Amino acid sequence: MQKEKYDITGMTCAACSLAVEKSVQKVTGISSVSVNLITNTMEVTYDADSAAPNTIIKAVEDAGYGATQSLDEIKMEIDKAHSEEKAAFEKRLKISLISTIPLLYITMGHMVGLPLPSFMTPHDAPLAFAVIQLLLTLPVIWQGRSFYEHGFKTLWHRNPNMDALIAVGTSAALLYGLFALVQIAIGVMTQDDVLAHKYVNDLYFESAAVILTLITVGKYLEARAKAKTSDAIKKLIDLVPKTALLFKEGETYEIPLTDVKVGDVLVVRPGAQVPVDGQIVEGGAAVDESMLTGESIPVEKQVGDVVIGASINKTGYFKMEATRIGNNTMLAQIIRLVQDAQSQKAPIAKIADKISAIFVPTVLGISLTAFVVWLLMGYDFVFAMSIAISILVISCPCALGLATPTAIMVGTGKGAELGVLIKGGEALEMTHLVDTIVMDKTGTLTEGKPVVTDVVTFDFDESLMMLLAVSAETPSEHPLSEAVKQYGEVHGIRPLDTVAFKNITGKGIIAEVDGKQIYIGNSSLMKSVGIDDAHAREKAEAFAEIGKTPLMIGIDDKAVGVIAALDVPKSTSIEAVEQLNGLGIDVIMLTGDNLRTAKYVQEQLNIETCYAEVMPDEKDKVVAALMAQGKRVAMVGDGINDSPALARADVGIAIGSGTDVAIEAADIVLMKGDLRDVVSAVTLSQATIRNIKQNLFWAFFYNTLGIPIAAGVFYLSFGFKLNPMFAAAAMSLSSVTVVSNALRLRTFKPRNVKAQSKQHQSFKTLTFGQEDKQGNIEALTTDVINDDSAAKNSQIETKEEVKQMKKEMSIEGMSCNHCKMRVEKALNGIEGVSAEVDLEAGKAMISIMGEVDEVVLTEAVEEAGYKVLGLN
Repeated sequence: MQKEKYDITGMTCAACSLAVEKSVQKVTGISSVSVNLITNTMEVTYDADSAAPNTIIKAVEDAGYGATQSLDEIKMEIDKAHSEEKAAFEKRLKISLISTIPLLYITMGHMVGLPLPSFMTPHDAPLAFAVIQLLLTLPVIWQGRSFYEHGFKTLWHRNPNMDALIAVGTSAALLYGLFALVQIAIGVMTQDDVLAHKYVNDLYFESAAVILTLITVGKYLEARAKAKTSDAIKKLIDLVPKTALLFKEGETYEIPLTDVKVGDVLVVRPGAQVPVDGQIVEGGAAVDESMLTGESIPVEKQVGDVVIGASINKTGYFKMEATRIGNNTMLAQIIRLVQDAQSQKAPIAKIADKISAIFVPTVLGISLTAFVVWLLMGYDFVFAMSIAISILVISCPCALGLATPTAIMVGTGKGAELGVLIKGGEALEMTHLVDTIVMDKTGTLTEGKPVVTDVVTFDFDESLMMLLAVSAETPSEHPLSEAVKQYGEVHGIRPLDTVAFKNITGKGIIAEVDGKQIYIGNSSLMKSVGIDDAHAREKAEAFAEIGKTPLMIGIDDKAVGVIAALDVPKSTSIEAVEQLNGLGIDVIMLTGDNLRTAKYVQEQLNIETCYAEVMPDEKDKVVAALMAQGKRVAMVGDGINDSPALARADVGIAIGSGTDVAIEAADIVLMKGDLRDVVSAVTLSQATIRNIKQNLFWAFFYNTLGIPIAAGVFYLSFGFKLNPMFAAAAMSLSSVTVVSNALRLRTFKPRNVKAQSKQHQSFKTLTFGQEDKQGNIEALTTDVINDDSAAKNSQIETKEEVKQMKKEMSIEGMSCNHCKMRVEKALNGIEGVSAEVDLEAGKAMISIMGEVDEVVLTEAVEEAGYKVLGLN
């Protein structure tokens, strides 16, 4: 099978993309077709022996559209296409406005007392009045010719959309106006003033021009949005370093990244980006992988550990062997995930398109029927044609051009006023349907950086210990050091001079302050300098057990205390979660952070379900699986690692303080970073959709009411035929009603949703499992608290009442953090099991809830590729 990508031209709505897909699927040898309306591209998988690019292009052309094979540099091509489309619509809009504004003045101005030269007034110069209107309308018609091309094509293919409605309605108005112009000309030439003035009010040129101009405004705004769709991908590509430091024969050379080969040894200095994916072969460092995992604290890397391209070396120096380059790196996979998610995210069909599919054929049928009936009744062709065209004119809802865009414009404007930036009508429309919100932890639910939460001392003055600790940490730029320094600022601690500062990669720091040797770090650091840390280690392990990061403090030859730090939840997160529950929306926490930290935050925020230790592609899979279950999913995140899931979700919501990539991939941006604004976005969407539906009703109501009159049903009995002024009044009244109704959204205030927390809820902390054949998530439970399913006869089982068993497993064959993660994932995949691996000791500490056979534990580890030496 072969896969090709094509650029598609001529598509304007979801019906267009569906028509292209249907046409191409008919070609022999086609395996799959995916059309992306946003990027105007099509991806086709086909059998090269049965199908060929020229037959695929021919199928697209048969559907009424154009197709060309894409170039490899898809980013540049999409960017160019979108820029050209935006420029074209900008030009079209300017010309349309230049013609429509004076046209409206001429046709409507005299009705409200505005001055008009006598040579063009309808009473004194009816022919000039009509001709000037036609001349001003023609440029708008020409600029909007694509509406006619696409609209009549969709009619021909029996799949009418909004373009078809615009084409039919404006054509009817234009034709009737031309008919009236001819009658006026005849009246002027024959000096028949009665005939001339009879048709002077039957000129519908301004209706055609206004409709086309209003729709062009919407198309221009869409083109602007499309021009930004590739920004997320461009910014992801910009993250890739342009060069790498190659170590060869004892020398270091700077080479282009494209010249790096698998097996090359590369040097990564402090503060530099890791050029490609690889494995450390010498040295060590603290590497910031937040772009991938979301974890705010840098990961300590040693020889044998895997490092990811575009992550940042915060401290330390190391050499690495390149293992994955170019399109095989993790960052390249994220880029593909974002592209894939955008291409598979089907645009929501516009309400107007749905209505058009029914309304257009109905009106055409009524018009044709009326024309034939009046001819059969013996009336002349002109009379029957005037009836038919009158039906089309009165049926053309001029307010339809205002109904949706006006409400969306006011709704998005109100959102911006509230600090909620909504990128277009589709996002606003989809948000009101959301029933599940998936939230990233770090930087979204939490502050995004660790802060000191606990200070414990052992027979030592706390103030003195923190003075020395803050002073020792001052030269360091590690996030944990920043937390200690921030503690000092809050408590007014002025640091002392620090000398002999030394960073020990993977262990901590050593510094001399006020003549004392200060050691801050983990147990390995304390052991390496001969400090007995038994009592400190016990306290540190207790902090680690609840998800906090401990720092042991040693002064001279004694462990004097422990500082605990944690990325704490934002003050508004609890209220936001409770309010979302009050709206009936399920909240799920999704994080790349470790299981214990995730569980702590989960319990603090009262979130029922959490997925921990999840990589970017797994975040994307979780969201896709939830959507496959029929859920309407919104994803809230702030990091690069969230961008595939943000693009995949029905609605992507980014925190305004997050990365540019996340913001570009999202549909909605929360400028204030306050999660309560998610509630505002949902309630605003609900209010806007209600408003749009009301607008659509009024847009059609007045006009549909006039169809029987236009058809002449009262003519035989009462001699009453459509008065053109009635049509004009109906159009004006419907437009005024729609605009007035839309403007009510300016008074919108976020609903004061009653905060609710679920009673007797089942708390679950989950690691990511595999999807079953139905796309559902096979969730692997590692900790269950207050499980309702077990709470029979009103006896609710609590965490303390669950029988726990702890075991220690000795494992052979683990050599790096990747091995550690594989073993933990294998054990945590067993229901009722929670495990943490000590890589240095070669052991796994296992907590078991309920009954789990030891054979199951052993088999899980050995299937992961490691040997179990013992289980106690």
